[in-house]
Amino acid sequence: MRPATALSRPGVMLMALLLVFGALSAVRAPAAEAASYAKITGSGSTWSANAVTQWVRNVKANFGMTVNFTDNGSSQGREQFRNNVVDFAVSEIPYGLKEQGVVDTPPKRGFAYMPIVAGGTAFMYNLKINGKRVTNLRLSGPVIAKIFTGRITRWNDGAIRADNPGLTLPARQIIPVVRSDGSGTTAQFTTWMAKKEPAAWNAYCARTGRGSACGMTSNYPLLSGSSMIAKSGSNGVAGHVRQESGEGALTYVEYSYALKTGFPVAKMLNTSGFYVEPTASSVAVGLLGARINTDRSSQSYLTQILDGVYDNPDRRTYPLSSYSYMILPTKVEQGFTEDKGNSLGTFGRYFLCDGQQQAEELGYSPLPKNLVQAGFQQLRRVPGAPASAIDINKCRNPTFSADGSNTLAKKAAYPKACDAKGRTQCTTGTAGDTSATPVKPAASGGGGTSGTGTASAGSGTAAGGGSGTGGATGGRGTGGTAGAAADADGDGAADAVAAGGAAAGGTTIDPDTGEVIADSGTSGDSSVVANPVTLATGDAFGMRGALMALSAVLLVALVVGPPLTARALAARARRRGEAA
Repeated sequence: MRPATALSRPGVMLMALLLVFGALSAVRAPAAEAASYAKITGSGSTWSANAVTQWVRNVKANFGMTVNFTDNGSSQGREQFRNNVVDFAVSEIPYGLKEQGVVDTPPKRGFAYMPIVAGGTAFMYNLKINGKRVTNLRLSGPVIAKIFTGRITRWNDGAIRADNPGLTLPARQIIPVVRSDGSGTTAQFTTWMAKKEPAAWNAYCARTGRGSACGMTSNYPLLSGSSMIAKSGSNGVAGHVRQESGEGALTYVEYSYALKTGFPVAKMLNTSGFYVEPTASSVAVGLLGARINTDRSSQSYLTQILDGVYDNPDRRTYPLSSYSYMILPTKVEQGFTEDKGNSLGTFGRYFLCDGQQQAEELGYSPLPKNLVQAGFQQLRRVPGAPASAIDINKCRNPTFSADGSNTLAKKAAYPKACDAKGRTQCTTGTAGDTSATPVKPAASGGGGTSGTGTASAGSGTAAGGGSGTGGATGGRGTGGTAGAAADADGDGAADAVAAGGAAAGGTTIDPDTGEVIADSGTSGDSSVVANPVTLATGDAFGMRGALMALSAVLLVALVVGPPLTARALAARARRRGEAA
C-alpha cells in the first residue's frame, strides 16, 4: 500500500480547483462590501456633472457604493437639499442670492460648503470660414459682454476682427445661447460681467426690464426680439451649439463639455494681454488669485471671492476660473443618518484625493492642497464620516508638493508669443478640436489688421478691413446695396457688413461662403453626442489582470483535469485488482 500521506492526482486537482475558486472570491471581495455602505442621493450642478458622475462610477466599482446623482442645475440642487429631498447638493453659488426681490433662503437643517472641483467657464462656439471650422478664435472681455448683451451681433464686427487679426471672419449672425434654467454657470458668468463689464451688463438688464442692475443672477434675462436662444442644462446649450444647424452659435459652458463633444472654445484675453485657453493649468494659475471666506462663523465659510482671479496679472491666467461646492449635512436630522454619513464621508474623501487625478482628463482642474485641507475639515463635520480615513498625508492629489505649492500651477506653461494681443495669431485649435485654422496673410498698409474700417453708403465694410492706409480706413466692399453700416455697439467700427450687399428681399449674403444668412430659429436638439468617458480606476488594471489570469488557470484545470482524474482512477482500479 502507498503511504497515507501521499496525495493522489485527483486530490491535487481538487485542491487546485478549490484554490482557484478561493482566489476568485478574494478578487471579487470589494463587491461584497456593498452592504456596508448606505445608498446616498444628491442633485445639482451641470457645470460639475461630468466630474461627479465619473466619481459615482468609480466608488461603485471600488467600494460597491451606490450614489445617485441628478444633474438638474445648481438652483434645483439647492432647493432639493433645503426641502430634504436629497442627502447632498452640488452648486457653484451659495444660498442667500437675491433675485428680483426674492431671497434664496438657506435651509433650516445644518449644512456646510465643501470645495469639490475647479474649472473654467468656457465659450464654446460653432463657426466656419469657407466651409472650414474655425478652431483658434480669440475674444476679449468687452467683446464677450457685448455679444451676450446684444450689442455685437455679427461675427465680422470690427471689435471681433481686432481680436482675430489672422481670420477673415464671415458676416454670419451671432447666436448667443444661454441657460433657460437656474444655473451656477450663469451665476459665475454674470458675476464676472457685473464686476468687469458693469456698463454693458447694467444697460442690458434695464432693457430686459430687470432694473438698472441685475448683479449676479442664476437666471439669465432674455431680451425680446434678439437672436438669443435659451436651453436647459449644460448638455442643452452645448448640444445646440454642436449641431450642424448651430453654425454661428456661441455659449458659455464648463470646458469639459467642449472637450468631450469635439468642439473648440475661444481663448479669452487676460489682464496681461494674452489670450488663454481654460486648461487645467491655466485654471490652477488663475485660482492662485482667489480669496476664500475663512470666517467659520459665516454661513458662506469656504465660498470663493474671485475678483483676484479676474485681475490676476500672471500671463498664464484664465480669467473665468472658479470651483464648485458640495453642500453637506452636518446633523442627524431630516432622514439623514450616520450610516449615510459614513457613505458621504467616504465618497467625499475619495474625490478630494484619488478622484482629482482624473480631473484634467475630464476637462477640469484638480483642487490645490489648501482647499483639500478645508474640504477635510468640512467632511469631519458630517455625522458618521470615517474620521480616521480623512488624512491629508494619505491623499493622492496631483497638485500636492513637499513645499505646499500647487504643482500644476508651478509647472504651467507660458503662452506663446502669437497668443499676445497684437498683429499675430496662433493657428492651433483648442479644447475638443485642436486642428489648425489657416490664417490670412498679414495685412498691408501698416495696420489694417485692426479691422476698424469705415463704411460708406452703398459700399459697406469688407470683412477684415484688410488694406487700410495706416490702419485708418478698412477696405471697402463693392456691389453693396445695404447702405451705410451702423455702429450699434459704439466701438468705432461698422457692425453691418455690405460685402456682397443684400440679396432680394433684404436677405444678407455671407461674403465668405456665398450662403444666404437667415435669422436663426430656436429649434434644435439638446443632446450632446459624447458622454464623459469612463476612465480606469486606480486598481482596475490589477483586478482585471488577476481575473484574466485566474480564469485562464480555471479553464486549463477544467479541460485537463477530467482526463487526468479518469486516468488516475483507472490506474488505481487496476492496482487494486492486481493486489486482489
